[in-house]
Amino acid sequence: KKSQITTDMDKENSSVETNFFLLGFRDHPKLQVLLFLVFFFIYIMTLLGNLGMITLITTSSHLHTPMYFFLGVLSFIDACYSSVIAPKLLADLFSEKKAISYNGCATQLYFFCSLVDTESFLLAAMAYDRYVAICNPLLYTVIMSKRVCCQLVFGAFLGGTMSSIIHTTNTFNLSFCSKEINHFFCDISPLFSLSCFDTYIHDIVLVVFASLVEAICLLTVLLSYAYIIVAILKTGSAEGRKKGFSTCASHLTVVTIYHGTLIFIYLRPSTDHSLDIDKVTSVFYTLIIPMLNPLIYSLRNNDVKNALRKIIHQKILSQ
Repeated sequence: KKSQITTDMDKENSSVETNFFLLGFRDHPKLQVLLFLVFFFIYIMTLLGNLGMITLITTSSHLHTPMYFFLGVLSFIDACYSSVIAPKLLADLFSEKKAISYNGCATQLYFFCSLVDTESFLLAAMAYDRYVAICNPLLYTVIMSKRVCCQLVFGAFLGGTMSSIIHTTNTFNLSFCSKEINHFFCDISPLFSLSCFDTYIHDIVLVVFASLVEAICLLTVLLSYAYIIVAILKTGSAEGRKKGFSTCASHLTVVTIYHGTLIFIYLRPSTDHSLDIDKVTSVFYTLIIPMLNPLIYSLRNNDVKNALRKIIHQKILSQ
């Protein structure tokens, strides 16, 4: 009986030791309620905005084009990767221990990295779509067929998945001397800081593969827009140039904000990292950017605004 009790205690201690503890925003205990309200509002707006965009694109027949197909997938990704982070963050704001299991931490990191990199590849595919639409308008429907669009989306998810497997494996091959993660979710840099040993090799793997994804995506975007700018400048009328630039403005805004934030966090030398600064920056790209994307595309896009007005008008008439 005594040995059974000892075994049970060992199992309990073992299960406790496999937990990590997210420190989150515990340095600001008086702001917990305010932070909860702010993050809850942002998360609800993110879900409403992105799911609303998906519904609008699905139900409006004149939005059934490659551009809006990609935008619908982008909204799906934003809703998903915000949901990987926000529910746990909101629950932890009123929890003292803020525990997350080892497997739960690895799972959260895997899905987060997968969705983030998938979005990077998708934004590159959207840049290529804009290039074809502006530089080859007569062949647009032939080149950007439904099959090609689905292949580009599949490739984006495949690239994101492969990249995430590498980053997750690279991170959880480490031995951790501490269980306290100075962050509000399981991210790579805070986990590296818990390592018992030097993470030099792991840092190299992170930078190499993160740089590879960024290089592929940004090079695709830059080349696409180089050709787009040349094509627009060749347009004879000022109205044509204005229309061409306005077509790309929303996408360029999203790409600049998104990749600028990722480069700031993941492609700096580890010696320059401040986990507190990274924590604040992470709030921006895990919670705020997914909320802003549907707003950027809807407020700057007449097709989306017209489709929304049409649906609202139909709802009013049907009552």
